[in-house]
Amino acid sequence: MENIQQYVEANKDRFLEELIELLKIPSISADSTKNEEVKKAGNYIKEQLLKSGADTAELIETKGHPIVYGEKMIDGNLPTILVYGHYDVQPPDPLDLWDSPPFEPVIKDGKIFARGACDDKGQMYMHIKAFELMMKNNSLPCNVKFMIEGEEEVGSDNLGDFVKENKEKLKSDVIIISDTSMIANDTPSITTGLRGLSYVEVEVIGPNRDLHSGTFGGAVPNPIQILCEMISKCKDDDNHITIPGFYDDVEVISDEERAEMAKAPFDEEAYKKDLQIGDVHGEKGYSSNERTSIRPTFELNGIWGGYIGEGAKTVLPSKANAKISMRLVPHQSSEKITELFTKHFMSLAPPSVKVKVTPHHGGEPAVTPTDFTAYQAAKKAMAESFGKEPIPVRAGGSIPIVALFEEVLGLKSVLMGFGLDSDDIHSPNEHYGIFNFLKGIETIPLFYKYYTEMSK
Repeated sequence: MENIQQYVEANKDRFLEELIELLKIPSISADSTKNEEVKKAGNYIKEQLLKSGADTAELIETKGHPIVYGEKMIDGNLPTILVYGHYDVQPPDPLDLWDSPPFEPVIKDGKIFARGACDDKGQMYMHIKAFELMMKNNSLPCNVKFMIEGEEEVGSDNLGDFVKENKEKLKSDVIIISDTSMIANDTPSITTGLRGLSYVEVEVIGPNRDLHSGTFGGAVPNPIQILCEMISKCKDDDNHITIPGFYDDVEVISDEERAEMAKAPFDEEAYKKDLQIGDVHGEKGYSSNERTSIRPTFELNGIWGGYIGEGAKTVLPSKANAKISMRLVPHQSSEKITELFTKHFMSLAPPSVKVKVTPHHGGEPAVTPTDFTAYQAAKKAMAESFGKEPIPVRAGGSIPIVALFEEVLGLKSVLMGFGLDSDDIHSPNEHYGIFNFLKGIETIPLFYKYYTEMSK
């Protein structure tokens, strides 16, 4: 541990400078005008892998954005760890809510502010620097492969094909991912479960053109109003989702496990104060932590229609749209939920309008058992690094590719993240603590060490 800390301390300024260069690249995978920037970020990762000591590193083209693959194989008889991460980022909008430009990184209050700082450039880059550390200290105890993609934020469609076509290339013993959070800097935790996702866009179409709201209002359907009414019928007064069959496959968590979850520190008043909300809101009968981890959700991510410019325009719109995400828990299927939603939503439409449902990306829930060797190695590594044993937690977010890794490669993933829920990922002013970035670089080599020892 002493050699690790010495190397991190001696090189921390350079580590941050390199991360800042990566964060300056607007690798927004959802924006086709940024395709060259996404590729630029991929090339940066490739070059850093080679500089850090990889035998090979390549930028592999796909039908979408490229995948960076690299490896260091030292002995075929030793375990092989596969590192997964992503270098693409969410769109930074709304730009006016950023305190500083999203692709001009700023360090303040011990944090680095930029789009992608935590999700996932900062967390992914920890692994490359931890690899460099082990190579420079001649302490890499096993083989390592890197698979860093550029499409995680848009569903990882092409990574799925790549994994299926390259099973031998990716052959490993375990996958490690840092794209999750922990409870607090003084309360480490390891994610043991991820929710799945069904993401759809809906459109309600009324008259064939926008109309004068005085001349036609009250006689023809208003798509915005009808859309809102349809959406409101998808939940009841207890915030229970009303889609028939939605809960049929939901995993029932025992009272004992819920009691264990409740031991995780959570200050509801501080939570409300930080978000500046009057009260928490969610499904009746469950705590805030349970609502964001072991229960499925139905959320609006965007809604639009009609006139939204400055001033007034008395228009009755021709159509209205919304984007909806449904987070899923173990045993729920994204395909099944999308079908159930589509059938139910179409049934809510009055005959005066037409409705279109367009499925976007989705993914399946995933669970990592705590008796898994790699989990125990991660637990031991974090306990040594933080001086406190990590708490197992289930996360509210989704990493759709994790379930596919298990299905296609037969590999479990260790979700050892170092971010915080307060890092504002996907939001304006996203940031990542310098403490967390450096602590990750310290902890990852310990995981390699203990996983190799425990695998013998």
